Amino acid sequence: MTDYPVIYEKADDGSWSVRAVDLPIFSVGDAREEAAESIREAIAFFLEGADPPASTSGVDTVTV
Repeated sequence: MTDYPVIYEKADDGSWSVRAVDLPIFSVGDAREEAAESIREAIAFFLEGADPPASTSGVDTVTV
């Protein structure tokens, strides 16, 4: 099992978009949980039958 960082963005209409940082994967959902499930499924489908590439990105926050 491999962890892949994803980035969530909330749209003005309340929906969510999410993209995988290290993979060419993008998804959307009406709620963040729906977007999260959708991106998990999309990543799994993308990697099906392939050797999973290692993630080369990391995620952190900065307090200002």
